[in-house]
Amino acid sequence: MTSQIRVRIAPSPTGTVHLGLCRTALFNWAYARRHGGKFILRIEDTDHGRNTEASEKAILDGLKWLGMDWDEGPDKGGPHAPYHQSQRVARHLEVGQQLLASGHAYRDFSTPEELDAWRAEQEARKQRQAYRGKDRDLDAAQSKSRADGGEPFAIRFRIPEGESSFKDLVRGDVTIPHFEIDDWVMVRRGGEAPTYNFVVVCDDLDMEISHVFRGEEHLVNTPKQILIYTALGKAAPEFGHLPLMLGTDRKKLSKRTGDTALGDYQANGYPKAAIVNFLALQGWALDGEHDLFTSEQFVENFDIGDVSKAGAVFDPKKFLWMASEYLRHESPAELLQHVLPYVLEKGLMTPAEIEARGEWLEAVAASVQDRLQLYSEFPDWIAHFFAADDAVPYDAKAEKGARKRARGVELLEGFLAALDSGAIQSEPETMASATKEWINAQDAKIPELFQPLRCALTGMPGGPDIFETLSLLGMESSKARIRAAMNRLAVPAT
Repeated sequence: MTSQIRVRIAPSPTGTVHLGLCRTALFNWAYARRHGGKFILRIEDTDHGRNTEASEKAILDGLKWLGMDWDEGPDKGGPHAPYHQSQRVARHLEVGQQLLASGHAYRDFSTPEELDAWRAEQEARKQRQAYRGKDRDLDAAQSKSRADGGEPFAIRFRIPEGESSFKDLVRGDVTIPHFEIDDWVMVRRGGEAPTYNFVVVCDDLDMEISHVFRGEEHLVNTPKQILIYTALGKAAPEFGHLPLMLGTDRKKLSKRTGDTALGDYQANGYPKAAIVNFLALQGWALDGEHDLFTSEQFVENFDIGDVSKAGAVFDPKKFLWMASEYLRHESPAELLQHVLPYVLEKGLMTPAEIEARGEWLEAVAASVQDRLQLYSEFPDWIAHFFAADDAVPYDAKAEKGARKRARGVELLEGFLAALDSGAIQSEPETMASATKEWINAQDAKIPELFQPLRCALTGMPGGPDIFETLSLLGMESSKARIRAAMNRLAVPAT
């Protein structure tokens, strides 16, 4: 085993990229980067019926988007290529023959019917016993003769007496008695389909993996894999099993409680830095006081020994809060770049219009920045800018609030006249104070004008500073909207 730290992430390209995979990759990547080691990406693509190129591309694109870079992998090559498991099957079968020859594995000629009968017997007994194949003590020569004669067989690992103990870098000392472990199948019946627990050891050995950090659900596999290393006369890597990600109900994370694909969070407009930050908190903490930190701070402080044994609670509300915090601290120019895809998707502006009015759109983005939680919310906050002045859609709450103001139409009419006459200047720096003086002169309160005025301008019950909105709309458009509102609000609601 190499003295250099070498960790890996080995996903199967059989579906979407879920946050659990991203969390595991992130912890491995951070450990390698902190200790000057290597981070390897290996694709475990032996499930030919479910593998897709689209899924593999999504894995590579998703991890790259999150900022994780790998030193060796299917797209980069490296000294331990190939990095697709399906291209290493010949090597797996070679190691299988080696274990057969050494007596650590044996051919099991049991038929599917015989295995079904054994399982049925176990169920009837209601007492689980580890499987020990009827052919485990078959004479080697007789076993080979039956195989040479064409009799189908699987290759099983011969579990020895005793127990397996190892120090888990997250969970501490772990001991599992061997009587609980089946003589498990290394190579399936037919001789051409090696199984996960076998091939992962072959690949980790060949790629000189020094540390294996993976989800808690793999803990039951570790003794089987350690026994393979021992049988091959090789040192096993160090293991650390990360806690399960749980919903706020403290049950295993489900789609209902947040276990959706990374692509869904991207599409919904979660800032990348917020996703990385939130994933880092799934089983680890910076100092117990600060929830917000950069990926650089994460790498500088990450220690696998600080990872919690307890399940990590995935709190969607906290995730959304974190997203909004990152979004608010961007510059207006950065924010604009992140919201542009949603502007285009909703058809609010064309690329040519964005280029021509980029400075205006950046100001619009800045005006709503403190109200956004996600980039995807941006079009809803600014859609009123693109409505016809005489047909601004009114939110029901906004219209109800405007109609509750008995003097609403009267004040809108007077405010419009003051704008037309120049009594209230249109410059943003003077308009606010002049308008408030004008409201006082009418013996009115600010909400009596502002509530119907906001409804007139935006159709929304709340939003950015109303004078900023007037400025961004422009005076002619603002006046036209006020006139339209005077007519609409003067007619009783239906």
